[in-house]
Amino acid sequence: MRIAFSPCPNDTFVFHALVHSLVPGAPELDVTFADVDVTNTAALDGRFDLVKVSYAALPWLLDTYELLPCGGALGRGCGPLLLTGGRADITGATVAVPGDRTTAYLLFRLWAEQSGQVPGRIEVVPFHEIMPGVAAGRYDAGLVIHEARFTFQRYGLTSLVDLGEWWEADTGLPIPLGAILAKRGAVDAAAATGWIRSSVRAAWADPEASRAYVLAHAQEMEPDVVDQHIKLYVNEFTEDLGPDGHAAARALLLRAATAGLVPPVDL
Repeated sequence: MRIAFSPCPNDTFVFHALVHSLVPGAPELDVTFADVDVTNTAALDGRFDLVKVSYAALPWLLDTYELLPCGGALGRGCGPLLLTGGRADITGATVAVPGDRTTAYLLFRLWAEQSGQVPGRIEVVPFHEIMPGVAAGRYDAGLVIHEARFTFQRYGLTSLVDLGEWWEADTGLPIPLGAILAKRGAVDAAAATGWIRSSVRAAWADPEASRAYVLAHAQEMEPDVVDQHIKLYVNEFTEDLGPDGHAAARALLLRAATAGLVPPVDL
């Protein structure tokens, strides 16, 4: 069975038990590591059986895939940040973003429309190049995710807006960042939910078991940043979306469709 997820600590922590055949009854997995901005479009041809994508990409994928209620990344206090070198407004600015179908970019577009701050140009840039690029003046602002919220000050940057805080204040809901999808007709969604949920619980029960695997794929991230990353992004919504998680996903995609930013979707 083919699975694709990112090398980020939250994903390797969550899927360690599953990919190492530590979940009873689960199949052997062929793992592809790819950042979510890659899987958002790579999944369009149905090449993966299980795949981690952005919630923002769901309108283009739900004909082929089914949303699973576990394994993803939602939460509070974990939203994308819009960083600048001190600029207080991004009207007319060049903004670097990590992918055009990421939840981060979708939240940014919704915020920009509401705030009236319309950027001049958007550039899709590999995630690791965004903060250095803003610090060097190649971009006026940068949209960052994941561990960047712990490290952006090292680049002399400031946070113009925390899009997670903006979303939570506006909706009262968690931020729906990453989703796990199962290919229709190829994967038993109920069985896959059980495997992934068991993997999450195994990771929590014995965090040290996955430590070497997580650090091996952490892209030179310091161990303390790895720990913060996992603590923030692996939470109760990873085990089960629940009513609030489903409501957050529906709210995001309904707002985006109403604004004409994504196709309508029934979630």
